[in-house]
Amino acid sequence: MGEQALFDILREGLWVAVIISAPLLAVALVMGVVIGLFQALTSVQEMTLTFVPKVGAMILVFWVSMTFMSGALVQYFTDGVIPMIARH
Repeated sequence: MGEQALFDILREGLWVAVIISAPLLAVALVMGVVIGLFQALTSVQEMTLTFVPKVGAMILVFWVSMTFMSGALVQYFTDGVIPMIARH
């Protein structure tokens, strides 16, 4: 396996990781900003108020986007990794 092929498959793998993690990170960011704004406006500084809604929203988004995530991983392996292993 050449260096270029290895770098290409690693670059593609990193891009797939970014695409897969984007929905969860976006929800965590949005929920963090919303909860922080709510805490700043109401002066409520409860620690569970920041943790529970954010984790709940992330679990919901993970459940909704599981088919997208698994499909992206399967496509990455069937189109990139497995053919490269079969050639070498």
